[in-house]
Amino acid sequence: MLTAKMEKALNDQIRVEAESSQVYLSMASWAEVKGLEGISLFMYKHSDEERLHMLKLIKYVNERGGHAHISDLKEPETDFGSFQKMFKDLYDHEIFVSQSINELVHVSLEEKDYATHNFLQWYVAEQIEEEALARTILDKINLIGNDKGGLYLFDRDVQLITVESAASDTAE
Repeated sequence: MLTAKMEKALNDQIRVEAESSQVYLSMASWAEVKGLEGISLFMYKHSDEERLHMLKLIKYVNERGGHAHISDLKEPETDFGSFQKMFKDLYDHEIFVSQSINELVHVSLEEKDYATHNFLQWYVAEQIEEEALARTILDKINLIGNDKGGLYLFDRDVQLITVESAASDTAE
């Protein structure tokens, strides 16, 4: 059984994950309009992944006797200026999500909710991967600079970048 404080914190994280999905979706749309097919496919895939993170939390809250709330969402940016700025925004967003997960873990320990603490370890590990991926992509972007040929190759190659997906874990 979840405490009221734990349930509220989990519901706050549900919103963060939903907004993350929207951020990636907005980035996908922007990249698609700019002709960056590989980047748009990468972002669409990650939007789906963030949605799965949200669904995993919803199911957990409801299974533990709480009530998962679906709330309104903050509208994401729609213009990113450049693909470099977009990926920097993405990295900053992943840092924000990691901080949010860390706060959630802190609440689980304060509430002595060790089942939730255990559940959240998957999210902690996932955020380590997400941050590392975003940092790796930023490093590649910095190597490219303003080289159009480099952008073409990056756009083609970014869709091949894979991360351990939440999709494989949600079916279990």
